[in-house]
Amino acid sequence: QLPDEQKTSESPLSWFRRVNLPPALHPLNKTLVKGSKWKDIDSTQEKRRSFLHDFCKRYNSRKKLQTHLVHLVSRIYVEDRHKVLYCEVPKAGCSNWKRVLMVLNGLAASAHNISHDDVHYGNHLRKLDSYDLKGIYSRLNMYTKFIFVRDPMERLVSAFRDKFEHPNSYYHPVFGKAIIKKYRHNADEEALKTGSGVKFKEFIQYLLDSHRPVGMDIHWEQVTKLCYPCLINYDFIGKFETLEEDANYFLQLVGAPADLKFPKFKDRHSSDERTSAEVVRQYLKELSKEERQLTYDFYYLDYLMFNYTSH
Repeated sequence: QLPDEQKTSESPLSWFRRVNLPPALHPLNKTLVKGSKWKDIDSTQEKRRSFLHDFCKRYNSRKKLQTHLVHLVSRIYVEDRHKVLYCEVPKAGCSNWKRVLMVLNGLAASAHNISHDDVHYGNHLRKLDSYDLKGIYSRLNMYTKFIFVRDPMERLVSAFRDKFEHPNSYYHPVFGKAIIKKYRHNADEEALKTGSGVKFKEFIQYLLDSHRPVGMDIHWEQVTKLCYPCLINYDFIGKFETLEEDANYFLQLVGAPADLKFPKFKDRHSSDERTSAEVVRQYLKELSKEERQLTYDFYYLDYLMFNYTSH
């Protein structure tokens, strides 16, 4: 429900219908890109954009997503100085992207001394759904919209390791307790009390359960439901697998200060091995063939839209 002063003479549905179009593929403004070293990254970028665009044209013609505009943009961060919109995909470099946005916005001098808590709980960056409909729509039209994605299984395993294999005062009591209670036979009292020690197989049983004991979470929600890539026309699609080069090319595109480079550091649990294809294979061994297939099916659209292949 929008406050009165944010209501316009048009109904929100008419705003929504304007967004709900097969996206036009706008040429990216590359006037600020200096040097020829970006040529390969640029050509990869154009392939990703046209791949997503073609997919959405085919997909959209069959299925219309009925979602209110304000909900569509609830994960999008706004940086007004450089006119960029960033849709946050957790476990795909989002903490460091928020640090960079804070630097671009003049809220910090360097990305390197902003703590994890400051990034995620400091409320320094504005989200697009905090603007009125006119503000949302004008930014969607005028700003450079970007998204960074990751292989769906790597993202899923990374989220599991982060939230369930380390002490966590939110995920263990809220998700862990509910998961252990429903999916672990003969769970001991300690596990039921703390919610610690969830196994990957139990986590997957929860993920695939249409009657989940506790709702979804952005860390393992599908990108299609976080960022709506067929309804919002993203100008730039970065991938976690090529994070640094994609990020630094994007910073050139939007005219970021020359000395601002995307940070290389791992945000949390820095001593842990990064979640790679090999690490994912180890976790998938804990699942039955059917569970593996159903998990791929769960992320089916993410695989298709961003041209990932299953492990």
